[in-house]
Amino acid sequence: MQEVKKTGTTTVGITCKDCVILAAESKSTLGYLISSKTSQKIYKVDDKIAITTAGGAGDTQQLARVLKAEIQIYKLTRNSDFTVNAAVNLLSNILQNNRYYPYMAMLIIGGADRNGYHIYSIDPVGGLEKDDFTATGSGSPFAYGVLENEYKPSMTREEGIKLVVRAIRSARERDIFSGGKNINVLVIDKNGAQMVDEEKILELAK
Repeated sequence: MQEVKKTGTTTVGITCKDCVILAAESKSTLGYLISSKTSQKIYKVDDKIAITTAGGAGDTQQLARVLKAEIQIYKLTRNSDFTVNAAVNLLSNILQNNRYYPYMAMLIIGGADRNGYHIYSIDPVGGLEKDDFTATGSGSPFAYGVLENEYKPSMTREEGIKLVVRAIRSARERDIFSGGKNINVLVIDKNGAQMVDEEKILELAK
């Protein structure tokens, strides 16, 4: 019997002049079955750090739980903040240590710390890439088309939100495994992380 896993995604991350923005659509598939239209693909792992997940749902959710737990343990025992770079390297090491039985996961980590705003993508065996913008998942080629054309490092928060919504919308229209009921957007700045209101996203997605 062929193994079937929950897969299919488009996630996006960008840095703006005053924040980091992560976005994802909300469709999960089991083969050609749509198993969920409201799947969660953005996870806060610390006050100012979050990840987006693409790949097998079980693998990506496990990684999010482990990373969040490790950060909490560190902060409790060291009484110190956790940087984005530290989170990226911790997750990279977890993935590299499992390279012979790899997690089916492509992740984006974004966050704010004392060193500024950061976006990284991480492949299933821990390879890191830092950039101003990135996309993962089956719909990422369509999202990249929008990002490459419209991204500017000096973008404001509002401009950035509009851009990630356009990028996700483009993927949803062309990628069979991307879609769902919602486009979820998380903004991280020096004050913390906050989801953008659904009404605002619906207005921008028209």
